[in-house]
Amino acid sequence: MSYKITFDETKCVACGACAIACMDQNDILVEEGQFPLRRTFTRESRLHPEEKFGYYSHACEHCDEAPCIPACPSGCLFKDPETGFTVFDTTNCIGCRSCAFACPHGAPAMGLDGKMLKCDGCNQRVKAGMLPACVAVCPFDALALVEE
Repeated sequence: MSYKITFDETKCVACGACAIACMDQNDILVEEGQFPLRRTFTRESRLHPEEKFGYYSHACEHCDEAPCIPACPSGCLFKDPETGFTVFDTTNCIGCRSCAFACPHGAPAMGLDGKMLKCDGCNQRVKAGMLPACVAVCPFDALALVEE
């Protein structure tokens, strides 16, 4: 069984509840220079005049063939066999940022300790039968946890 966190752009208002839930779940302190692992954006479209702008919530895509996994020389990233999320163990992280360079979505970032940090889909919450924090708090159901 594997899970994905899906995003419905038509329901998002970029309220930031998902980013705040992510910061709370992962003990991230923005005032100390850290960034949420999930972020919201306002997007402008010049290609489609009928869609002047929209909102977007973004975090790790947990790619099926995640390029960050083979890019890590220390083997810190792997697929959780129960959930299918791309998770990490930074015990051996050397802070080289190879995972960040390999990621087409810009998901991995450096934590204050100089080690990689990224969304893990709230892997432990999902294993316990709970929703990821971002999904649980989204007031407009723009985020959903789906089984694949």
